[in-house]
Amino acid sequence: MTDSFKPGQERIMYRTGAAARLAGLPVETLRVWERRYSLSDAERSERGQRLYSAEQVARLGLLKQLVDQGHSIGVLAGLNREQLQSMLGLDGQAKAVSSAPVRVQLVGAMLARRVSAMGQGTLGLDVRGHCASLAQLADLPPDAGADVLVIEQSELDDTALPSVAAARQASGVSAVVVLYRFCSSATIRALRAQGCLVARIPADLNELALLCQSALTGHRPALQEAPAASVAPPRFNDDDLANITAAGNRLSCECPRHLSEVMLMVNSFERYSQQCASRNPEDAALHADLALASGRARVVLEAAMERLAVAEGLPLPKGWA
Repeated sequence: MTDSFKPGQERIMYRTGAAARLAGLPVETLRVWERRYSLSDAERSERGQRLYSAEQVARLGLLKQLVDQGHSIGVLAGLNREQLQSMLGLDGQAKAVSSAPVRVQLVGAMLARRVSAMGQGTLGLDVRGHCASLAQLADLPPDAGADVLVIEQSELDDTALPSVAAARQASGVSAVVVLYRFCSSATIRALRAQGCLVARIPADLNELALLCQSALTGHRPALQEAPAASVAPPRFNDDDLANITAAGNRLSCECPRHLSEVMLMVNSFERYSQQCASRNPEDAALHADLALASGRARVVLEAAMERLAVAEGLPLPKGWA
């Protein structure tokens, strides 16, 4: 599958990681799909890396949406983009990926400098104005003819929500793309509820034009947020702690028993929070944070228990040195 583009105009191509992120797919899933179904007939770079066009990435995004709805990827793989759009009820509504530059206004000093350094034409953009911050947006001409407002803000929280909403109304654009480095899940959800496309600041600025195209067509790729933090698995189970409590009863010091009780409580709360995160999608982020916090507390307590057990000659879990 190839894109139509003007003579002399260089196509923007995306490597596997960028294509997967824009389509809302884990990289491994995209690789499996390619290996089994030869989905996109991707080109190869001089170094043998797969390269995807904007049209191919858009098709991958459609496939992702339909698979999420329960359709088999084995059936979908043989369908063209128009057929996929029809299955999603988008026929007549979805716009083709345009080869013309996207008309944008930029908010963010670093973003404007990066675009200028790479060349807006090379990136598939037509910059109609830029400013350093949302507070300066009023200085931009209101009739610049931009279609997309791109806002870059490294640290983003809910205090920015009113400013983003006001900026969208003042600029008169059709779509807003908000880029961030660090942002809470709640703020991301609130911005998406306002109709913004929200994404982490891309390392490869060639992704920006496709993000803008996605915002204009109404496709919201499930762009990945910061990788979920994790903690080591438990080292003491409930039976281990019960054994330590029993052995500690012969000691005059009651610290082993008290510490075991605290650890049993923390372990139980960690498991409970993990279950809540999977049972209640609307509270998943909150309970995932609670599970992470209790897990970190557990790790600290486990280290303390290990020192105490060694010092007092108490039984450690089987398999420990």
